[in-house]
Amino acid sequence: MQGKDARLAEIWRKANPPVIFKRKSGEPLLVRLCFSSNNFDIVRGDKNHKPKWNEKFKCWETPVAWYDDLARRLLSRFGGVYLIQLYREQQKCAPACWNASGLHCECSCMGANHGSGHPGGNWHEVSETFAFDWGEKKYASRLLLPKST
Repeated sequence: MQGKDARLAEIWRKANPPVIFKRKSGEPLLVRLCFSSNNFDIVRGDKNHKPKWNEKFKCWETPVAWYDDLARRLLSRFGGVYLIQLYREQQKCAPACWNASGLHCECSCMGANHGSGHPGGNWHEVSETFAFDWGEKKYASRLLLPKST
């Protein structure tokens, strides 16, 4: 994994909990887990497509379409999963994020408000999809943990 962020490199290196790295559009997901002889089966789940081993990064490659399902399966099995993906620093949060049902989040909340309903506070709702598109895309991570009941 390339990058200048030491924290992201450390998360990737440890892979505990597992890591899903969502790269730029058109590139497969990179999935890294601590070694186990059944990692292929864990990553594949019930999918017909077979994950591919990436020798360079020592991880599995899967289709991007597996993102939500794979994150949920790894979360259930390991009790947590790191999601590393691009976001834009100046992007703002909006009702579209608060009411989302999937796990993919590109706004500046990095998933903190994702699917939460209204997060409270003094949000000024301009529209369902209000967002700024400033700044370059950068990689960031979030640790997805099971929802407490």
